[in-house]
This record gives sequence, C-alpha cells and structure tokens, in this order.
Amino acid sequence: MRNYFYTGFPGFIASRLIADAFEQNLCDEVYTLVEKCNSLQAEVAAATLLTRFPHKKIHIIEGDITQPQLGINDKVMEALRAHITHVWHLAAIYDLAAPKEDAYRVNVHGTKMVNDFAQKLPQLTRYMYFSTAYVAGTRTGLIKEDDLIQPLRFKNHYEATKYEAECLVEHCKAILPITILRPGIVCGHSATGETNKFDGPYFILNLIDRLRKLPTVPYIGKSKIALNIVPVDYIVQAANYLALTDEAQGKTVHLTDPNPHPMQEVYRAMVKEMTGQYPFGHISLTLAKQTLRYKKMRVYLGVEQQAIDYLSWQATFDTRVATALLKNSRIHCPDFIEILPTLITFYEAHKDGKRRVTIK
Repeated sequence: MRNYFYTGFPGFIASRLIADAFEQNLCDEVYTLVEKCNSLQAEVAAATLLTRFPHKKIHIIEGDITQPQLGINDKVMEALRAHITHVWHLAAIYDLAAPKEDAYRVNVHGTKMVNDFAQKLPQLTRYMYFSTAYVAGTRTGLIKEDDLIQPLRFKNHYEATKYEAECLVEHCKAILPITILRPGIVCGHSATGETNKFDGPYFILNLIDRLRKLPTVPYIGKSKIALNIVPVDYIVQAANYLALTDEAQGKTVHLTDPNPHPMQEVYRAMVKEMTGQYPFGHISLTLAKQTLRYKKMRVYLGVEQQAIDYLSWQATFDTRVATALLKNSRIHCPDFIEILPTLITFYEAHKDGKRRVTIK
C-alpha cells in the first residue's frame, strides 16, 4: 500500500497532485506537512478535496521544513516511519523578488532538512523533488536534463537557492530513490484555465490588461527567444506517472514544453485574444525594466521587475529524458497557443480577485 507525504500543501501544485493521485486510486491516504499559520487554510483545502473523494484521508501534520525532523514530534515521526512510501517535496519560496535570506532558509536549508527526514523512512520507495528548469540561471544554449552546472550568475535569489537545493538532492541520489523534476513556467489548467494566483506568465497578461487602454498595445522588446510555459495538469499527470516508473529513479526530468513558441508569437496571440487587435510598435526591454524600477509602476502594471529578465534569456530545454520516460503513457504537453483562450477566459473572470499577487 502506498502512503504519500507532501510538503507544500495546500499550494497550487501539491493540491492538484493529491487530487490526481486520489482520482487514479494511486493511494488512499496522504500526509501533509503544514506550518501552524497555514493550518486553517489546509483544513479547508483538505475538506474541499474530500468532498470529491469521501473514502480517502488527508492527515495534516503541523511542522516546519526548516526545523530538524521537520518540527514533527517523536510519536508522530514513529508512525510516519512505518507508513510513508513516497515523499513529495514542493515547499519553497517561489517569489522572484524574495530576499536572499528568506529564500535560502526555506529553499536550501529546508531542503536539507527534508533530505534528512527522507533518510529516516525505511519504507521509502521514491523521493520526488520539485526543482525548476531555471536552475540554469543565465546559461545559454541547450540545457540538458543531466546538466547541473553552476552558471556565471543567476537572474534572482529564487534561481540561486533552487540551484543550491537541487545540488543537495543530487548528492543524495546514491542513498535515496530520487527523481528530480524541473518544471518550466507553470500556468493554469489546460482545460479549465484554473489557477490559484496570477504570477509567471500572468505578469504579461497583467501588463497587456493595463496597456489595452492605449490606442494600440506595443510589443515589449524584439526578442526571438522561446518562452517555455506548461499547464499545471501536464506537470501533475507526468509527476504522478513518474513516481511509479522504475526507470525514473535516479533521473532528473525537464517537465517543459518540448515545442515552445517564440516569445513574440506568444505575446502577439495574447494581445489579439485580450484586445481583438494585434500589437503595434515596440517598447525596448531596457525601457521596460527601467520603468519597473519604481514600485508604483510595478504595482500599477502588475509586473515584478525580475520577470522582464525571462523575456530575453537565450536558452532551450532538452526533454529527451522526459520523452523517453513518458513514451508509454498518454501524457503530453498541450500546445500553449492552443490553450491560451482558455487561460485568458479564466484570467478575465478572476483578475480583480484574490488571485492577483502582491507586487513588492
């Protein structure tokens, strides 16, 4: 019998991983580590999930990934030792503008504590670690899945600390049954558009939403890069499949779009879908980034300054490992341009609600 343990609940991806695992009957009960300050939110999320799956169980355990033994008391830890077969580590600070100290404490030190925790589980058959494709930092060209090369620099503290954390997990592959997942930029569900917050690619939609008041919406820069955006359902389906695939043990896998569209094509499609017109004219990336130096402009436009760095980064992600591991499944990454109308419909319906992120 499988028993899954998650960090990062009730976050966007963790919640959907659990729902998909229940839907496929991969497990009957899961254990989630939740900080005390998030306990009520987790209880509500768990209760909502269980209305769909009344015969399943979600155990909420108060703890902290930055503490030894994850802050779990010895009695509970002993029970977990006897039950847990799969550890899913998703808890992290994903904010591109996060201060270095906060990002390091959670992303690096927290991952070290989860690694130590996983080594205490005698029934463990897989440790699924969520990294990011952007551990590549400012490296350019083709980024391979078996590469873990420190770049000359990183675009932000999120990337830097996720790189350090992945190095820690990589070093544990010799003693733990690990699969490292590197998602691209994650967007909402391909069929419904649902997401719980408008960050990542939604910064571009926020920008277009503000600029639509102009007679025409200009292009931002003239970059020819490919923008790698993947829907959450692809991430979830692929991750749950790989957790039960023997060949995935010891592998690092890019859960990125194998056929990403050029940035200009994506932006053009976004503007047309949102305004009914194609973009005209250009604003340079330099001017855009300088404008976003000012908090009032960041808040007004709904864009973090660090997001602009991803619009000029010249790199592509190799997905040969992912393709080989998923070849016997029916799982594939949907075309981003094709699902864009669904994503924008959901965005337009919820853009003024709680899903809009706080801009620093």
